Amino acid sequence: MSKSKKKLRVIPLGGLQEIGKNITAFEYGDDIVVVDCGLSFPEDEMLGIDLVIPDVTYLVKNKEKVRAIVLTHGHEDHIGALPYVLRELNVPVYGTKLTIGLIKCKLEEHSLLDTTDLRTVCAGQTIDLGAFKVEFIHNTHSIADSVSLAIHTPLGVIVHTGDFKIDYTPIQGETMDLARFAELGKKGVLLLMCDSTNIENEGYTMSERTVGETFNEIFADCKGRILVATFASNVHRVQQVINSAVKYGRKVTVIGRSMVNVVNVAIELGYLIIPEGVLVDMENMDKIPPDKLVIITTGSQGETMSALTRITFGEHKKVEIYPGDLVIISASPIPGNEKLISRVVNELFKKGAKVVYEALADIHVSGHACQEEIKLIHNLVKPKFFMPVHGEHRHLRQHTDLAIKMGMPSENVFILENGKVLELTHDSAKINGSVTAGRVLVDGLGVGDVGNVVLRDRRHLSQDGLIVVVITIEGDTGNVVAGPDIISRGFVYVRESEDLMDQIKEIAKQAVNKSAGKSRGDWSIRKSAIREDLKDCIYQKTKRKPMILPIIMEI
Repeated sequence: MSKSKKKLRVIPLGGLQEIGKNITAFEYGDDIVVVDCGLSFPEDEMLGIDLVIPDVTYLVKNKEKVRAIVLTHGHEDHIGALPYVLRELNVPVYGTKLTIGLIKCKLEEHSLLDTTDLRTVCAGQTIDLGAFKVEFIHNTHSIADSVSLAIHTPLGVIVHTGDFKIDYTPIQGETMDLARFAELGKKGVLLLMCDSTNIENEGYTMSERTVGETFNEIFADCKGRILVATFASNVHRVQQVINSAVKYGRKVTVIGRSMVNVVNVAIELGYLIIPEGVLVDMENMDKIPPDKLVIITTGSQGETMSALTRITFGEHKKVEIYPGDLVIISASPIPGNEKLISRVVNELFKKGAKVVYEALADIHVSGHACQEEIKLIHNLVKPKFFMPVHGEHRHLRQHTDLAIKMGMPSENVFILENGKVLELTHDSAKINGSVTAGRVLVDGLGVGDVGNVVLRDRRHLSQDGLIVVVITIEGDTGNVVAGPDIISRGFVYVRESEDLMDQIKEIAKQAVNKSAGKSRGDWSIRKSAIREDLKDCIYQKTKRKPMILPIIMEI
């Protein structure tokens, strides 16, 4: 195929029509570059599931074409699936210093560090990956070392903002490199892919520094112990807590596995500046007077196993809540987590603690751009085509409306779904075809072994319970020699429902005998008869539909 005939294909495998699980493939000829590789957390109906990762079947099928995975920053929704994907796709991984530092921790836990090719890059650097040249552009976000990407292709430049906000007074490092966005815009940009998370919010996102000022005010008035819960990855937020602690003469203890890991990596790489003697081990914090101690912990989303939740409900081995403690929850709820956080806040108040959360004080600012910042990026980049990313359908739709208001022809804006393919030439774009995409569920050590059927069964069990019918049958004659015995779990308590159990036994026995002539050694017919007859009887008497599991043992 001649160069002029080749198409550039943009293939989102996650992150569209949803929050999290961000991963996009860019394909030209025999080269594929993958941007980000994130996870998302399970929805309420995904009972027992730990994590959700993207389906990368398309990349595995085309693994000889994949040149690298390029990362924009170190948040879980952009790097969390790497340990699972790298088992099937052993390719180089590029990221900035802090991003690679956080990935090393993750890969070490999964025993993959020694076999993974990790390559550190800096903002301003450009790397060659087959037909692509990927340029890293410094931006500002709620984690240090975050970048946007300019992907230079034979057909034009794609600008991928990654997650960003425009913070003119960042905690560390320089402001976002808006000049480079303007230069690219002047030369001509084929496609813009822009963060849509905060598209519903008018105006600008506040600077991270405003949180530091609030911390100072709160710390100045507090006479007791202070606990601050925030996202482990928000190194800037952790730095501001430490700055306020130092200013008011307090020592700092860090609790929670992910928080300890991130703080250690950030100190080692120079992203956290902590004066000598300020950090205190959890083992030694009892020696510090309460009015001289700050505890930084995970659990700002009320997660069941997080340090703050365990501390709140008295399940932590070292820390408990005392009357007079001040707890600062420095994060806003991720949609769906509101109930979990309310439960923790209510329990903290019951224990006599004072709780400060986002509704009461400016102790959190978003890491994502609001409308005016997004408009600025559109104005600077002036793309030929536009594809909103990083958001649910309502976010993508509202971002589309904003782009059209700013003069983008509606036929040049594309709302995609995961797996759909946007095909580009230097002067045209269209959605053309699709590839395999979807969700792979991680449950314990099992990756992808829990699917829709298993989830359906779990929902059934959780709502209506289980009845096991055990019958022993003589192999030669087919006669019942023992049972039926009834085991009930999550349906009714056997001792309190003896009459119902007797009726169930009788119906099960009748069903077995009735189907004896038809089965001729095929126990499945007898099992179906038991299941059908019991289902009708139980529903009539209880208006419930438990899962019925007949077990026939042959002797």
